[in-house]
Amino acid sequence: MGKAESEYRYNRLTWPEMNEAISLQKLVLLPTGSTEQHGRHLPLDTDVFLSEAVCLEVGRRVPDKVLVLPPIAYGLNLHHIDFPGTVHIEPEIFIAFCLNITKSVAYHGFEKILLVNGHGSNGPLIDLVARKTTLQTSSLCFACGYASFLWDKFAEIRESAVAAHADEFETSLYLHLAPDRVQMDKAEKGDDRMGTYVSSDSTSRFVRFNDYWGRWSQLGVHGDPTVASAEKGEIIFAAAVEGLVDLVDELREWPIAERADMHEQPVQNDIRW
Repeated sequence: MGKAESEYRYNRLTWPEMNEAISLQKLVLLPTGSTEQHGRHLPLDTDVFLSEAVCLEVGRRVPDKVLVLPPIAYGLNLHHIDFPGTVHIEPEIFIAFCLNITKSVAYHGFEKILLVNGHGSNGPLIDLVARKTTLQTSSLCFACGYASFLWDKFAEIRESAVAAHADEFETSLYLHLAPDRVQMDKAEKGDDRMGTYVSSDSTSRFVRFNDYWGRWSQLGVHGDPTVASAEKGEIIFAAAVEGLVDLVDELREWPIAERADMHEQPVQNDIRW
């Protein structure tokens, strides 16, 4: 197995090796996360660290099928800005920046790209990046959250009612991957403000709304990290990785079909959106 086939880290390849990776049509993964407060017990890098860790493990398992880009460590975070250390990126800037990355990857000849998100507020933004990439290039771009693949397993072992932020699942994952960075003696349960239809942290099934966290929390936690464990983290980490490995195969096989134009009259094809 040559270097281009065995190396799964995008930026560890030289440009001649990159030509080989393009010929192999590896699926390119872009982990996205944030630099934001995660309570008193977790570091600011929680979202990006967990997202990248999952992607790198996918790469270790199927190095001949994927390349993992350096992660996006910042996201939409103004709602957390009352907590020291949080870094916020305006949504338009985030979308434009990520789109420049995906379009660069497409330009070089990669046909399939997957954004793997670890920060909830980036969700709508990576969806737009994926759509714009697909519509503005000849490549296909997909978007997902790594947590989508672990919920079923988490449901079997969870002890808390809420999974939202710096909670049981995030704390468990961090305890599995880097326990020395988690200060469990400072872990506390935190709840949001709930009404009949509205939640201050977008957890209502009726209404989307996210308030400044400084208005309703002095802890920076939504959920119960005190019941987290490294053992739970190991189980759900494996579920996330295995789900993504399956997805890799599906996306690499996904066809890029020819478009069919249904117009019967000439179109104004000089229009640029």
